[in-house]
Amino acid sequence: MRDVLVSELRQIPLEEQRMEICERKGLGHPDYICDAIMNEVSIRLSKDYLRRFGAILHHNTDKALLVAGEAENRLGGGVIKKPMLLVFGDRATFGVEDERVPVEDITVGAAKDWIRKNLRFVDPEEHVNYQVELKQGSAELTDIFKRKGDFLGANDTSAAVGFAPLTETESVVLETERFLNSREFKRRHPESGEDIKVMGLRKDSQLQLTIAMAFVDRFIDSESRYFGRKSEIIDEVEEFVASRAQDKKVSVHLNTLDARGRGVGGMYLTVTGTSAESADCGQVGRGNRVNGIIPLNRPTSSEAAAGKNPVSHIGKIYNLLSYHMADRIYAEVPGIREVYVWLLSQIGQRINEPKITAAQLVLKPGTRIKDVSGSVEEVLASELDNIGRFTKELAEGKIPVC
Repeated sequence: MRDVLVSELRQIPLEEQRMEICERKGLGHPDYICDAIMNEVSIRLSKDYLRRFGAILHHNTDKALLVAGEAENRLGGGVIKKPMLLVFGDRATFGVEDERVPVEDITVGAAKDWIRKNLRFVDPEEHVNYQVELKQGSAELTDIFKRKGDFLGANDTSAAVGFAPLTETESVVLETERFLNSREFKRRHPESGEDIKVMGLRKDSQLQLTIAMAFVDRFIDSESRYFGRKSEIIDEVEEFVASRAQDKKVSVHLNTLDARGRGVGGMYLTVTGTSAESADCGQVGRGNRVNGIIPLNRPTSSEAAAGKNPVSHIGKIYNLLSYHMADRIYAEVPGIREVYVWLLSQIGQRINEPKITAAQLVLKPGTRIKDVSGSVEEVLASELDNIGRFTKELAEGKIPVC
């Protein structure tokens, strides 16, 4: 029997509160790079384990550090003086009996492929060095994968929480970064690097976005060129945001550390489009939550989902499933303003049987908790009954984690 709790949450919906803050770290941000690459490593390992052994074996590739290199920025194009270093850590299964798994080749190959696909000006052979520190897992955690049953036991005691829907501010922050890193925008503005961070502040009906965007120095031959292109980008972003926040007074600030008259020192220039080339290190778990944003007004899990295995590690499964459940409840059950879904595991307990499953509902006026609790419980039960389908999609990389 599952322990399920559905209750009313008496609070002002975030959309109606006076202030909210939300952030998104974009495609080329060092933290995003670590999350995305380590999750790709997990996907590649899962596929190789399935091909060789017919099952996903123990691995948790959720520890990584991207160490910044050294670069010299110049108008018209600088140079990389020292490569970045990507360190891969934690655990993997290296073989079963006589069948060996080329874990290091899979890991480095996944990183190089991701870089080629997503970072236009980073050469994965010349600009990055790789250090694989994945080791064999502990006997007890590895044994989870040998135990019989339709579902594996949770490999940790951990809690997760997801919510729905996004507020307008949260949606704008998320969509703005995706707009700036879209292929269409890059065609218009090739000088725009992938390392973009969007910080949103809504105070009453005023929405302010502060954006950090690495410019690629090969496309900037003068200070006037830099500030001219910067002004054009601000105009485009203001138009984009205003179309999605029509009842808000919008202001956009870009690269606010800039200072005219200071040459290269007064402009945010990079050789490769990411600050990881010389200014900023990255780490798994310091970036976006699994719904793509860092929502400071909301409860969120502290777990780093990226890179954890998709069949027993609750830090990944419940983290993403809680948001999926919340989305379904909000879409399918009328009368709800906001929904928060909480999942708690107990190590060793089957992943389809949480220690507790809870939904907290902010209701619309006139809606009573007894009118909706049954429908909410049905959604929760349905998702747990079909958790195998959900973990399969995680293993195949069909569900984004950052």
